[in-house]
Parts: sequence; C-alpha cells; structure tokens
Amino acid sequence: MSSARSKEFFFTIPGGTIHAKQWVPENLRYKVPVVLLHDSLGSIDLWRDFPEKLAGRLSRTVFAYDRLGFGKSSARDARPSKAFVWEEADIYFPSIKEALSLDRYVLFGHSVGGAMSIAIAASRADCSAVITEAAQAFVEEVTVSGIQNAKKVFRDPDQIKRIEKWHGSKAQWVLRAWIDVWLSPEFASWSLEKRIGRVRCPLLAIHGDKDEFGSLAFPEFISERAGGESEMVILENCGHVPHRERPQEVMDHAASFLDRHGID
Repeated sequence: MSSARSKEFFFTIPGGTIHAKQWVPENLRYKVPVVLLHDSLGSIDLWRDFPEKLAGRLSRTVFAYDRLGFGKSSARDARPSKAFVWEEADIYFPSIKEALSLDRYVLFGHSVGGAMSIAIAASRADCSAVITEAAQAFVEEVTVSGIQNAKKVFRDPDQIKRIEKWHGSKAQWVLRAWIDVWLSPEFASWSLEKRIGRVRCPLLAIHGDKDEFGSLAFPEFISERAGGESEMVILENCGHVPHRERPQEVMDHAASFLDRHGID
C-alpha cells in the first residue's frame, strides 16, 4: 500500500483556531479528496494511522480536522447545544471547507461525525459522496445505555488521563460535551429525520453488528431514508470503531463504493 506525505496546519474560523492535517498519497490518482469527521471523544491523532492508509488505498488526498473544543483546536467553555450536529454543518464546516480550498469532497464520518456528514451533505451540493461508519441516526436505548456505562468507567482517574493524552486540558470538557448532551432530556428527540431525505449524493452506511452504541436500526434508517442512491454494509463481530477493528474491510468497501459511483 502506498505511503502518504502528511502536512499539519492551523487556521482561524469564527469561534477559534482549527487544527487540521492532510495526507497526500504517492499513488495519487483521483481529484476529489476525503474529509474525515471524528466521533464524540475523537481527534485527528485518535484516527492513528488510518488516514494515511486510507489515502493510499483510495489514491486520494485525505483531510482530517479537530472540531472546536477537541484535540489541538481552540478550547470551548460552553457546553454544546442540543443542535450541535446542525451547527457543525451550518456554522463551522463552511469556513473549514473554504480554508481547505475544497471544491468537491467526500465526507467520511465516524459515530456522531457520521451524523454530521449527513447534515453537511443535506445542505451542500458540492459533496460528492458520504460514507458513514457507526453513525447515530437518532437516540435509542442502546445509545443511552452505552453512554451511561461509559460515564461509570470515566469515574476512574486513569480513564480521564487517557482522554488527556489526546485533548490535554480540554479533556473534561470533551467528556462532558458527550455525556451531558446525549443524556439530557432535551436531546432525547434528536434525529436525522428532517435532513436525511435531502442527501442526494451517493451514501454508504457501514456498521458493526456488535456496536455498543447503536443497533442496526441506525444504518437501516440511514440507507432507507437517504434521498439518493444508498448502500448498507454490516460487518460481523465488529463493534463501534470499524476503522480500528476492521480497517482493511472498511477501506475496501469505501474504495469499491467510490469506484462504483464514478467519484473522480
């Protein structure tokens, strides 16, 4: 598999400074790049070597960025609102897209990053395709249960140190931004329902059958209600992080999907 040259950079958007990274493969063949959107506790660094491998497998440039409040991007004080998924799509991503000079792009979102990818694609005609991985589509009992269990685990100071490794002094904010919002009564009715039908570009929903934060109802919802062509892939004996548990399969499915739809 081809290696990739990486470049790290920072830029300012409304609300603070964004940390981003780019991987350009030696075997660059296609013009449309992939943009990775991380999960609720994620960051660029938590993608580990997946972006480099993905760039080589797809023969495409790959970008990733830390959302405001995460990783090496600017800290935030206020807890995200119950509309934080829509805010990423409507407020922050347009500035990020401009800073990265993206004319066309493929969105690849993990967990809530998958929901954000759908929200972005629903409102932007310049998105060529969407790939979601372990994406939430609404709030179901298994999601709430999984977060409640995680809340207990993170009472252990050693677990907090794990988050500090990736987010530094922002670790507590990152944790509260996830737990407090998803377990709040006002967020219980959240759903992709109002936007997903506006996604006209091709969409691939990847999900593990052992995902501890979401049942197969999520990829079924996503693939059935998308407004354009859609596909669903269920990975057997796979949990919530397919790109870490089944990286080769995820990359192969992504490559086949983009080839089938002629994304140049």
